Amino acid sequence: MKNTFSFEGIGTKWEVQIYSPIAESHLGYIEQLIKKRVEKFNKVYSRFLPDSFVNNALLQKGIVKLPDDSEKLFSLYRRLYSITDGLFTPLIGQVLMDAGYDSKYSLKPRKLHTPPPWERVAAYDFPNINIIESATYDFGAAGKGHLIDLVSEIIIDQGFPEFCVDAGRDIRLFSEVPIRIGLENPSNSEEAIGVVTLSHGSICASSGSRRTWDIYHHIINPKTLKSPSKILATWVVAQEALIADALSTCLFLVPAKKLLPHFSFEYLTLYADSSFEKSSAFPAELFMK
Repeated sequence: MKNTFSFEGIGTKWEVQIYSPIAESHLGYIEQLIKKRVEKFNKVYSRFLPDSFVNNALLQKGIVKLPDDSEKLFSLYRRLYSITDGLFTPLIGQVLMDAGYDSKYSLKPRKLHTPPPWERVAAYDFPNINIIESATYDFGAAGKGHLIDLVSEIIIDQGFPEFCVDAGRDIRLFSEVPIRIGLENPSNSEEAIGVVTLSHGSICASSGSRRTWDIYHHIINPKTLKSPSKILATWVVAQEALIADALSTCLFLVPAKKLLPHFSFEYLTLYADSSFEKSSAFPAELFMK
């Protein structure tokens, strides 16, 4: 019986699998719910859509009411902004655009400027944000993870507690039988550097090799205005995909010891010299020495 569907959304491939019997009509209904949710999310948070919420409402000075689904996302960004001393910031949007990662994917860098401090730009108090100064927001470092969690909630609400949501190899799953997930070699997408075994929770990865141009990749340090070059890839296992996604980016900017007191997660960091660092309980069999 068919229990899987796939589609394209927010610039990546999604594959959803439900690990229990389901009528084809019900599966189709869930598919439509999820596609509409992904489309709605994109219209709110995409930096690449000129009419999105972040490109309209957040550019207007004054008090703005945030979408109902934004509390976890904004609160996590605000928390990590503090923990990382401003290195993890949604105000990285203009830096990415100036580097060439813009709506036209021009990949033609201009002069980069340090983004403004959050405190100067906005005062966040959900459900409102008071925009003091216009700035370009980018939620790419955690947005996909948040959307994976929202999609997972749809499946659970439809009565299916066992499933796998895979969005470009960022995954949230609940399964009675442990699932083996390959860790893609950032230097060769046809190879794996190891295998994670997971039955519930999320695993998300960040890699500079996914989007690389000129001297940049999609992660840029807002203080040095350079893309970190000593790290090839990171993987984080956490309960929520939102946390796993955000922390996999944070590990490019700060050491794990800065994050571990604040979050429950396991991690693997692969360095450019082929060495690696991982937490003791990272659930993987690695093929590296």
